[in-house]
Amino acid sequence: MSKTAVLLINLGTPDNPSTPAVRKYLTEFLNDRRVIDISAIGRFFLVNFLIVPFRASKSSKLYKRIWSDKGSPLLYNSLELKKKLQARLGNDFFVELAMRYQSPYIKTALENIRKQKPRKIVVMPLYPQYASSSTGSTIEKVFTEIKSWEVIPEMHINSNFHDNEAIINCYAEEAKRFNINEYDHVLFSYHGLPERQIKKASAHYGDNSCFMGKCCEVIIEKNQYCYRANCFKTTQLIAKKLNLPEEKYTICFQSRLGRSEWIKPYTDHVLKQRASLGNKKLLVLSPAFVADCLETIHEIGTEYNEAFKSYGGEKADLVPSLNSNDNWVEALSELIKGN
Repeated sequence: MSKTAVLLINLGTPDNPSTPAVRKYLTEFLNDRRVIDISAIGRFFLVNFLIVPFRASKSSKLYKRIWSDKGSPLLYNSLELKKKLQARLGNDFFVELAMRYQSPYIKTALENIRKQKPRKIVVMPLYPQYASSSTGSTIEKVFTEIKSWEVIPEMHINSNFHDNEAIINCYAEEAKRFNINEYDHVLFSYHGLPERQIKKASAHYGDNSCFMGKCCEVIIEKNQYCYRANCFKTTQLIAKKLNLPEEKYTICFQSRLGRSEWIKPYTDHVLKQRASLGNKKLLVLSPAFVADCLETIHEIGTEYNEAFKSYGGEKADLVPSLNSNDNWVEALSELIKGN
C-alpha cells in the first residue's frame, strides 16, 4: 500500500545571516501579495526601493546574533521536528519539510513527495492561527506548484490548529517550566497584522461589522478564520490550562511595519503599561510560533526584555517555543493521523 505523505511548511529563513542572503529572503517574503496587500506597483516600489535596501543590513546584524553553529534556529528546529515526526509516524508515512520563502523549497519538497507516489498528501502549514499572509499564502503556493501534475492525489490541508487540545497542552507545559506564581503578569504576544487584513477575512463571510473588539472573544462561523479571534481562543485555552484568571494576563501583538493601523494592543505599549502599574516580572508566551526564530529569540527575548527594564521592570522572560520537544511531536503526529 502506498504511503501518506506529510508536508510540513514553516515561514522561512535566510540561507545565512549575510546581508545579500537576508536581502534575498526579504525580497521574496515582502513581495508576496498576501503579505503586503496593496497594489502590485505600490508593493514593488515600496519593497524593492524602500524597505529592503534599508532593512537588509539591519536585519542581517540581528540574524547574526541568533545564528549558531547549527545555523538558523527556525531551520534546525524544524529539521529536528521532521526527523522526530518521521520516526514517530513510522514507515507508512513520508515526511518532508519546506519553507514558504527560501530553502528548503516547497517545489523541491513536493517533487520528492511525488516520487513516493503517495495515496494522500497531508499539508501542514505550521502556523497555529489562520492568516491570509501566512497560511493562505502557503496553501496558495502549494496549489501553484501542483497544478500541472497529471495526477493529484487526495489532499488534506490543515488550515489552522489554534484550538487543538493536545497542542494547547504543549504550550501550557512549556509555560509550567517556569514558576508562574513568581511573575506579576503574563503576556501572550502574537505576530501582528494590519487591521485591513482582519477586515478582509471578515468580509469574506459577508460580515463588514468587524471593529477589532469583543467580537474576537468568541469563535463563531463569521470569524472562524479571523486571525485575531484565533489568537484570543488560543490564549483562553492556554490560560485555562495554567489556571490564570483574566486579570493575570494580557493578549497583545508585536512586529509592526509601516504606518497603517495594526491589530492592538501593541506589545511594546503593554510593556510600558505593565511597568507603570508596578509590575516587575513578566512572563511572555508567543503561541503564534511553533519554532523559535528572530521574532521570539531577539524581539521578545532581547528587545522587549530590555525595553521593560528601561520602563522600570526587572525582567520579561520568554517561554521557549515548542521546537522539537517530544510532547509537540506526539501531538502533531496524532493530528496528522486524524486526517
